[in-house]
Amino acid sequence: MDLLAVTAGFAVGAIVGVTGVGGGSLMTPLLIGVFRLNPAVAIGTDLWFAAITKAGGSWAHQRLGHVDRRITLLMLAGSLPATLVMIGWMHAGGARPAWNAALGAALGAALLLTAVSVVYRHRWAAVGLRLERVLAARRRDALTVAAGAALGVLVSLSSIGAGALGATLLVLLHPRLAPQRVVGTDIAHAVPLTLLAGIGHATLGHVNWPLLGTLLVGSLPGIWLGSRLTRVLPEHWVRGALALSLTAAGLKVLA
Repeated sequence: MDLLAVTAGFAVGAIVGVTGVGGGSLMTPLLIGVFRLNPAVAIGTDLWFAAITKAGGSWAHQRLGHVDRRITLLMLAGSLPATLVMIGWMHAGGARPAWNAALGAALGAALLLTAVSVVYRHRWAAVGLRLERVLAARRRDALTVAAGAALGVLVSLSSIGAGALGATLLVLLHPRLAPQRVVGTDIAHAVPLTLLAGIGHATLGHVNWPLLGTLLVGSLPGIWLGSRLTRVLPEHWVRGALALSLTAAGLKVLA
């Protein structure tokens, strides 16, 4: 099982390194389907996996000036309170039998949304430029906070959305952001969001700590290798394969 966990961490890390997305989208279904964790524990474990693996990336992007702090703070103004509300709601609900079914449905929906965002990632900027003509700056800021709140709800319930969906919303609402600043801002927002949600799930006992440590052993070299494979692998092939795997995982979870 340890070797399997290291291999799974390595594979997901490599995919994240190549595409920039897919960590939570692939890890949570793996934790459920391969490691047989119930959805709640799979989601909590993946939140910590995401927070730790993305922390280094956030630091690097900060140093390179790839983070728009104003937009990051606007998104956090929505996502962090929403996450606290969702964790409080889960605490109030207790260990009800319907919880796993509800979390599984949220997970399946998030996987399908992520697949769509991956496939059409390069088209969202054109849509965003059209929206820019009708959105005043103040209204765009309010929508950025609302987008953060939506991500806070989705990430708390499924562990998915902070990466691909977060980047898609950034491109829609701020289409003139340079690509590297979209990535940097998205990661900078994802780290505190997934960490807070992870802490909340930990208070509910939803984290498999030994498995988490083993997954991280494999993921770090996987990310290093994946970042280098981007030079030789056609991006549309990788994104197509990722979208297919996300769709298949989402449909399986919802079935």
